[in-house]
Amino acid sequence: MTQVLAPLAGRVVAMTDVPDPVFASEMVGPGVAIDPDPGEVTVVSPVAGRVVKVHPHAFVVLADDGVGVLVHLGIDTVRLEGRGFEVLVEQGSTVEAGAPMVRWDPAALTDAMSALVPVVAMDRPKGSVAAPADDARAVAGDLLFTVST
Repeated sequence: MTQVLAPLAGRVVAMTDVPDPVFASEMVGPGVAIDPDPGEVTVVSPVAGRVVKVHPHAFVVLADDGVGVLVHLGIDTVRLEGRGFEVLVEQGSTVEAGAPMVRWDPAALTDAMSALVPVVAMDRPKGSVAAPADDARAVAGDLLFTVST
């Protein structure tokens, strides 16, 4: 069982509420999304492992048990071309759960973008992560969900 920690604070929403069909249909994998609290935030690693991919707007950490976790900072934020993000790790490095990964200011988003942050257990069965309670909130570093290995 892999414990996936919240990479940032905010309101937890169901993946089906993410305004992107790829995430909402769990094509990448199951998970939840976080609507970040206002203000600049340092996004942390949700698991310990190796950073297999890092972009200004997204990163993937592969845990020692083979579970890959994708954290995507906002929807359509690739169009910002890195503006509003500061990458704090190097691809290929090893990190602990809770390690700083990316500093981000959601205020850099344009009106057409969503600040929702999908946190995805990659390549896991659809529906294998429970939907959050209606009033769920995340605190960075606290348990967000678990994944069977």
